[in-house]
Amino acid sequence: MHITIDLPKDIEQHLIQQAEQSNISLQTLILQALRQFIQTQTKPVCQWPDSILNYSGDPEFSAFESYRNELLPHQQPE
Repeated sequence: MHITIDLPKDIEQHLIQQAEQSNISLQTLILQALRQFIQTQTKPVCQWPDSILNYSGDPEFSAFESYRNELLPHQQPE
């Protein structure tokens, strides 16, 4: 497939520099970048969303750990 896109000058220059530094063709660099992007976009997300990871609780509720001393002691099964 042949696709034509218009790139801003700064991105064009950056791609050319990266290709030269990596000693590969511009086409190869762009294909590698596209493959990497596709792989990262198609992998299932195995992480909680930031809204969950950054949740600091509700100030109107007691902290979960504050009830630890009310728990029954652990008993070994018979």
